[in-house]
Amino acid sequence: MPYVQDILKRADEARTRIKEISPEDARAWIELGAAIVDVREEKEFAAGKIPGAILVSLGPLETAIEAAVPGKSTPVLVYCAIGHRSAIGADVLQQLGYTSVASLGGGLKAYLESSEARKIA
Repeated sequence: MPYVQDILKRADEARTRIKEISPEDARAWIELGAAIVDVREEKEFAAGKIPGAILVSLGPLETAIEAAVPGKSTPVLVYCAIGHRSAIGADVLQQLGYTSVASLGGGLKAYLESSEARKIA
């Protein structure tokens, strides 16, 4: 369990520095053309994703994001399963100089449960 506790601690710290948005606000970001970055693992991504999302797992995020989202001023919506890895990922992107980044609070789980998201999925 130390790994899980480390992720939770890092996510809590990241949340003090990032913007975390609701599924409803995520819908607006998507409609405005934000890049949608899924930081889960490949098998999770294959099992279901937000339409239009690109996979850039959290592990290689720092080295792979520039190829996936080259413009650092591009709005980027980051999500994972329940919101912990995406908080860390959003923090990493901000540290890399991305200027418009948000983490989807509650992750894909909250998004799928959102009635607003069902309208665009």
